[in-house]
Amino acid sequence: MSNSANTPGSTGSTGGNISIAPVTTDSCRPFTLDVMVFSPEAGYKFEVSIERDCIKATATDPAIEQWKLVFDLYKLKTGGTDFDQIVHVSYTAANPVQERKVAATAANGLNPAQSQQLITKVHPAVKGVEDLGSLPPDQADVAKQKIKDQMSKTVDLAF
Repeated sequence: MSNSANTPGSTGSTGGNISIAPVTTDSCRPFTLDVMVFSPEAGYKFEVSIERDCIKATATDPAIEQWKLVFDLYKLKTGGTDFDQIVHVSYTAANPVQERKVAATAANGLNPAQSQQLITKVHPAVKGVEDLGSLPPDQADVAKQKIKDQMSKTVDLAF
């Protein structure tokens, strides 16, 4: 039996549910790595992830890695045991030093200083924007800048 157009999801003789690309020294493979789940207070939990995105290579430039620290805040459903995601924050490393620090966090995990920063600084700042749409624009901008600053500091605390 051949693996061709008879395969579900395929679109031709090689199938549509497969991606094949040569890997070179300039290749970049995106991924997401969950590095922490924590419940800082009753009724809330957060998840922290590291993401590596890739900007495709062009004829003149190699693929570019883009590292991100992601913070997702969840709130317990009323009367239940399940959580709803209420805020998503994705912080992109601002410079090459931060790129290396986020990559190091993916390899080594969060260190105690980063964990403490996430619990005591990032979580309260993110929780404060649960109803971001209800804030006046100038207050929303201040709240977003505070989160950006705290996420940046979390990255900077990496070894």
